[in-house]
Amino acid sequence: ILHVGMTPRIAIIGNNTLQAMGLKSVLSEIIPIAEVCAYSTLEDMERAGADSFFHYFVSAQVVLTNPDFFISNRHKTIVLVSQPSTVQQFANFHTLDICQPEYKLIKSILLLHQTSHHGGHDHAFIPPRGESSCALMEISQREAEVLALVVKGYINKEIADKLSISLATVVSHRKNITDKLRIKSVSALTIYAVTHGIVSVDEI
Repeated sequence: ILHVGMTPRIAIIGNNTLQAMGLKSVLSEIIPIAEVCAYSTLEDMERAGADSFFHYFVSAQVVLTNPDFFISNRHKTIVLVSQPSTVQQFANFHTLDICQPEYKLIKSILLLHQTSHHGGHDHAFIPPRGESSCALMEISQREAEVLALVVKGYINKEIADKLSISLATVVSHRKNITDKLRIKSVSALTIYAVTHGIVSVDEI
């Protein structure tokens, strides 16, 4: 159980440094309150205190060479796979296809967290939709409506039609959103929208 005031910790375990760096960046955006640590081996992670981590994102090879540890910590383990054929091999674990395009990878991680939350997991950090405080939101209600449609994949003209506003107004809202949030990529905007309850993971 993670106690109030403690910083949640996530471990990435595997010897692919570039893969670990990319995943660490995505996880830090999705769960900014977490400390994300990368280790080459299980032994390195254990020296840092295995019980202090609420999730292990682990390469398939590390899981195969240390099956007892990860089977006993199945509820905390997400196996990083690079081929669809390996998913069946880890049917008893949550898996994450690490070779997906960034926007799909982000959605997969968000879905993993949503599943954990709905399953009663103690360490889900994405708030259920509608529970974010308006006082914490930096954008207006109309901008939130535009943002929701942007992350759902609608183009500017479609957004204008759906909201019955001009194309120029949509462009203006999008500029205001990126200026206020200091976020330019759609992937990062998607994370913001989900973590602030603007859209649910199933809608993106």
